[in-house]
Amino acid sequence: MELGLVGLGKMGGNMRERIRRAGHTVIGYDRNPDLADVHSLEELVGELKGPRVVWVMVPAGAATQATIDELAELLQPGDVVVDGGNSRWTDDEKHAEELKAKGIGFVDCGVSGGVWGLQNGYALMYGGDTEDIAKVQPIFDALKPEGDFGSVHAGKVGAGHFSKMVHNGIEYAMMQAYAEGWELLEKVDSVTDVREVFRSWQEGTVIRSWLLDLAVNALDDDEHLEKLRGFAQDSGEGRWTVEAAIDNAVPLPAITASLFARFASRQDDSPQMKMIAALRNQFGGHAVESKSEH
Repeated sequence: MELGLVGLGKMGGNMRERIRRAGHTVIGYDRNPDLADVHSLEELVGELKGPRVVWVMVPAGAATQATIDELAELLQPGDVVVDGGNSRWTDDEKHAEELKAKGIGFVDCGVSGGVWGLQNGYALMYGGDTEDIAKVQPIFDALKPEGDFGSVHAGKVGAGHFSKMVHNGIEYAMMQAYAEGWELLEKVDSVTDVREVFRSWQEGTVIRSWLLDLAVNALDDDEHLEKLRGFAQDSGEGRWTVEAAIDNAVPLPAITASLFARFASRQDDSPQMKMIAALRNQFGGHAVESKSEH
């Protein structure tokens, strides 16, 4: 089938290649002309035969909204827009209504796989009406990993991105657990080869996972992670997961703590820790360190 693909960065570019390898035609547009097959959204839509499917892979928020607004004026009834970026599920509901008014279908799709997706396939979670899903199904089949799993029609519009959001929240907590365990192992004198301990967990243990494999890869590159600064950004989906938990009165202590740990990583001299140190000194006479000592 034919697909229009908007956004050809690290994810979008590899997705274009994987879809093409499966025998489909992909016409790609990106603001970077060196990556693009066409020079405008109008040209992209003009190259596709109806009913058209256009997959959007641009940053969430204003960029996605602007792209969908423009496509709404270019596409025809019966066409389908897929948002495969990391949009908030509430935005999906808004976009679906806007496009429905013009007879255009909408599918939201959470995509997981990162830079390894071209080789391994992408885990896909999508939401929308069955008839719209059917128009995109050959592309889902091309992108997913081989085998029976890795692709799911999660529910109605918004379900795909909500599922991907929860996936990322779980990812936050798993990464935090590995990181905390690694730091503790590094801290004690009795463990002399932390990297090999991590490697030993890759087989036969209940905590083996792809994240553990990636951790071992990172330690192979830099055994004590001495080249890195202890600073971690968040994509926004961890925050949305915690907000959704509050809205639905669902306790998420591990995911919430992992998100807050990332916030803490951005403070070279934590104001909270200053207060804790001061209080420990006040009630217990515990020693405090002054800035002049460093």
